Amino acid sequence: MAYKEISEYGLIGNMYTASLVASDGSIDWYCLPNFDSPSVFGAILDDKRGGYFKIAPKESLRRQQFYYPETNVLITRFLHTDGVGELNDFMPVSGEADEVDDPPHQIIRGLSCVRGSIRFQLECHPAFNYGRDTHSVEVAEAGAVFRSGDTTMGLLSPLPLQVKNKGVECEISLSEGETVYFILNHTMDGGDPLLNDVEGESAYTETINYWHRWISQCTYQGRWREWVHRSALTLKLLTYAPTGAMVAAPTTSLPEKIGGTRNWDYRYTWIRDTSFSLYALLRIGFTKEAAQFMDWLTSRAKERNPDGSLQIMYKIDGQHNIPETILDNLEGYKGSAPVRIGNGAAHQLQLDIYGELMDAIYLFNKYGTPISSGLWISLQPLLDWVCDNWDKPDMGIWEVRGEPQHFIYSKVMCWVALDRGIRLAKKRGFPSNSGRWRKVRETIYSEVMSRGWNQELQCFVQYYDSTAMDASNLIMPLVFFVSPQDPRMQATLNQTLQHLVSDSLVFRYKHGEDSGDSADDGITGEEGTFTMCTFWLVEALTRAGRLREARLIFEKMLSYANHLGLYSEEISSTGELLGNFPQAFSHFALISAAYNLDRAINSKGSV
Repeated sequence: MAYKEISEYGLIGNMYTASLVASDGSIDWYCLPNFDSPSVFGAILDDKRGGYFKIAPKESLRRQQFYYPETNVLITRFLHTDGVGELNDFMPVSGEADEVDDPPHQIIRGLSCVRGSIRFQLECHPAFNYGRDTHSVEVAEAGAVFRSGDTTMGLLSPLPLQVKNKGVECEISLSEGETVYFILNHTMDGGDPLLNDVEGESAYTETINYWHRWISQCTYQGRWREWVHRSALTLKLLTYAPTGAMVAAPTTSLPEKIGGTRNWDYRYTWIRDTSFSLYALLRIGFTKEAAQFMDWLTSRAKERNPDGSLQIMYKIDGQHNIPETILDNLEGYKGSAPVRIGNGAAHQLQLDIYGELMDAIYLFNKYGTPISSGLWISLQPLLDWVCDNWDKPDMGIWEVRGEPQHFIYSKVMCWVALDRGIRLAKKRGFPSNSGRWRKVRETIYSEVMSRGWNQELQCFVQYYDSTAMDASNLIMPLVFFVSPQDPRMQATLNQTLQHLVSDSLVFRYKHGEDSGDSADDGITGEEGTFTMCTFWLVEALTRAGRLREARLIFEKMLSYANHLGLYSEEISSTGELLGNFPQAFSHFALISAAYNLDRAINSKGSV
């Protein structure tokens, strides 16, 4: 197999785990039983040893891929002069996933011929534990069973399968109107993976109905409804049902530059990401999901480190230990090594998380459900901790692995933490140390405005007294640190457009000779533009009343999504998707930008 572009993939899932399906009908990424479990199909990280499950016509032809409208059921269409075939891929979800303690993990692949007649080839070649473990394969009348240690996986097939190179294969000939279903089952309790109580057609219908019911809750009816719906559906797929945690992305080590070393594991839950997602989903009517995320944030707020701080990220089940290791047996996507599992940034000092946490809690109290007195009691020590530690250098939102700095974004979000704490205490009449919080809040503001502003460059900079720009400062008017009409913010917007933007695409900061004195992020190599930052730019321009600029950039940015409306973390200068995919940050930034831009256009009447 050859590597595909990252943009060639679609996502399916069941809110426990997910898989990437390429437009050629190959599942090249699938972890069992959960998002952060080892992969059984990992060809996206090593096209020879990673493992894959492909169903496609034997002859080369044109392909199309799309989602069944307003669902996460993925349809891959194969077009040929001899006929047209369709592959419907989904993971069954028929009810509320979080109400099932141990749901079956299944991938159902419905293969149909809708015109003419086509010969297909099925190839299922798993590679357990990131390709590090061996496995056995047994063929039975109902299909094939793969066993590796404690993991057992069965492929139910209506056609005989033949063993080939530790995998199974078969040929499938279909004529117009014929459909066959292949079901990939996973068992953890030693049960028979070929026992089947699932009927493919009924599971297909139930899954479609589930997604239709879910997306019908969306209250957004604006200009970009389809884009917002796709982003919301994607965010739901990235949510771990038992805890409400949302993974930053379902993948690990997809590179920020082909051949580069900026390859990270994003299959964990960041306080920052969950806080932003809570805001985005609240704005478009998904109050149940917001409440579940709130429960997760509440639990983390009570799990302080010995020094009183919070960890920046956690496993999806809430565990704290996320050791980072390198998989030497995988070559990495298109040779981009190393392949990492775990994330060493988990124990970094990132002061901004307290602002994102408190902003999310404040918004949930305002638009969702009033917070409990118990939660408030657990928040007070965090705000006191911010007062004691806001003036320390940290690793910032970009999780640099170089020397800590006094990043402006971190200081601003410390201001947000105290500001929202003061507002909450006043609104709800909670006991508080508001006097101290207010004094520190004012100190932070004065310091950022003096040491974070560069008079010569006419912009807010990356860290105190530097000359480097950073797109994270676009957050300032979004969190009401400064007015969007403030001359300094307007100037920063202009400088950002001039120095960090390339045809609507925004670099988070510059690398190399053109970087000014950007903080050393501790990693060699370059990266692409940052998807989230482009949507932040749209929102900052929107709030500044620059709606024509905002709308043009937003519309251009929509053209950089893949054929399914999905975004990765970054986009290269030539428009290819880079980094882990699809990324939650990109999609909830899209929702927020679409919501606020649409509202501003409606208020003005035209652009």
